[in-house]
Amino acid sequence: METQQTQTFWQRNSIMIKSMIVGFLIIVLLIPAALIQDLVRERQERQEQVIAEVSSKWANGQKITGPFLVVPYVTTQTDEKGKTYSVKHNAYFLPEQLSINGKLEPEIRKRSIYKVVLYKSDLQISGHFAPLNFTALGIDPSTVQWNDVHFCVGLSDNRGIAEQLQLNFRDQSVEMNPDLPVNAVTTTGANALLSQSSLAEAGNHSFNLKLKLNGSERLFFTPVGKQTQVQLQSTYNNASFTGNFLPRNSANNEKGFNAQWNISHFTRNIPQSWKDDKADIDSSAFGVELLQGIDSYSKTMRTVKYSLLFVALTFCLFFFIEVLQKRNVHPLQYVLVGFALCVFYTLLLSISEYTGFVMAYIIASLATIGLITAYIQSVFGKVGITAVFFAFLAALYGMIYVLIQLQDGSLLFGSIGLFVILALVMYFSRKIDWYGARKVQAQNS
Repeated sequence: METQQTQTFWQRNSIMIKSMIVGFLIIVLLIPAALIQDLVRERQERQEQVIAEVSSKWANGQKITGPFLVVPYVTTQTDEKGKTYSVKHNAYFLPEQLSINGKLEPEIRKRSIYKVVLYKSDLQISGHFAPLNFTALGIDPSTVQWNDVHFCVGLSDNRGIAEQLQLNFRDQSVEMNPDLPVNAVTTTGANALLSQSSLAEAGNHSFNLKLKLNGSERLFFTPVGKQTQVQLQSTYNNASFTGNFLPRNSANNEKGFNAQWNISHFTRNIPQSWKDDKADIDSSAFGVELLQGIDSYSKTMRTVKYSLLFVALTFCLFFFIEVLQKRNVHPLQYVLVGFALCVFYTLLLSISEYTGFVMAYIIASLATIGLITAYIQSVFGKVGITAVFFAFLAALYGMIYVLIQLQDGSLLFGSIGLFVILALVMYFSRKIDWYGARKVQAQNS
């Protein structure tokens, strides 16, 4: 009698117990998925290390700050004992007009399996400073040290200077030196000591500088001019304009890019002249980044985050076929299918480092779909069931690929996809005898 009651209990609850086992296996398979995420991060960090290593031997991303004038002056102070002493200060002046025209020549370097985008730039920097107004700053012009005025250009990495810098200031040629007299604006760059005769002339102080600068991945500028105009062109065809200002006109296609910025001093919170205090010029930087095509690591990471959806839906279909076909499938067989789904991510990660994300996704998904459908054929031995499983996996991998490629529309597309999947699950599960009541009634009758 007890044996019969026990059999009745298992018959009534076998489907529920099996579904709980399947749910537990889904949770367990999240562990290898988490380990794969760690592997993706590790490979991405390795790529960043290689890029940093190659860039350190060439030049890092460059940011040009300036040009600006550093004008020292002296004030007289009195101490507690009534003795006077001199204190040196600095006044800073930004150009009235700044124009930068440049060409950027990209160069791809390879280290192991990784690529690094380097560049050589040829920049023509010109403009003029307005007559220096010391009265507006509360400075007595007689205290200015005219023999120590410097023309400065800030550069984030001096290793990128490709040749000697020669400044033309009011038609006088001055050789520039690789340092800065003060660090109030920026810490590295080049400067030129200006002659008193050039500064004593009336009118605007015009300048012209040819700068050949090497760098990697990005080139930024600061809008120090009261009116700043920058025009940059290159043959590199995968650029992103970023920073505080977007170009007024730009073209970015397979032949390269061309961009023009036109920035007024009204759009930045920087005075044209100040004394002593530091000015946050770098916060207004803008420029271009040279991208390396599709970032396979970020896309692989996004794909791994859908691992729960992959495993849950595949196991759900496996479970429905098992129940509807009245075939007993061992939990180990579920585990094998789950491991095949996890191996997809390692294939995707490793292949994408050589072929790119799109080709790697196609190869890895076809290999995984082929492996699982072949296994399903051996388990159930029915071509119809195998075809259903093949179509399901192909649709699932296709949907995930579209989600990865989409940006703003991924939420809408994903929500619609989940709604359709839920509707299909509800439809095909409507005839399942969850409590085994029909089986028990059939045996009792």
